[in-house]
Amino acid sequence: MPQIRKKKLPEAEIPTSSMADIAFLLLLFFLVATTIDVDTGIGLTLPEYVPPEEQIQAEVSKERLATLLINENGDILLNDEVVTLNQILEKLKPRIQSKIDLPSNKKLIVSVKTDSKTNYNLYIQALDQIKEAYFEVREEYALNNFGRKVFNLNEEQLADVKEKIPITISIAEPEVVK
Repeated sequence: MPQIRKKKLPEAEIPTSSMADIAFLLLLFFLVATTIDVDTGIGLTLPEYVPPEEQIQAEVSKERLATLLINENGDILLNDEVVTLNQILEKLKPRIQSKIDLPSNKKLIVSVKTDSKTNYNLYIQALDQIKEAYFEVREEYALNNFGRKVFNLNEEQLADVKEKIPITISIAEPEVVK
């Protein structure tokens, strides 16, 4: 009897000749499609540079100035009164509201001064409390005068809110204590 030979089938192979091309295309795709979060820092509007010989010293009355001092131990003084971080908003808000109907040269200025060793996180939280006080006063003003939140105001109304309640924060240089 004749023997039946089995046909040898070639083993299945994965073609690897274009593997480098595929890897390159995947790498290129992920580079183009991926967004990278970039920390932009603190959003502060800084004044334009004025040379020292052109600078004018303005006198500011105590009624328009709220001084916030933060020392290296984390103690916060608002107008020479010890306050907690959460009290900054509730103490500043009435002062900001009382200056709404005054001319722009009579509005409240919040001066923030720190020690060179002050905790940076505490400093940022204090700035947030100050801004929140301004934002809450703006929100109340918009609701009372226009019946809408600040977000829903048109450009003219928003300009009126910003003119009546400008956010004026003076950040003083930290003092070096020896």
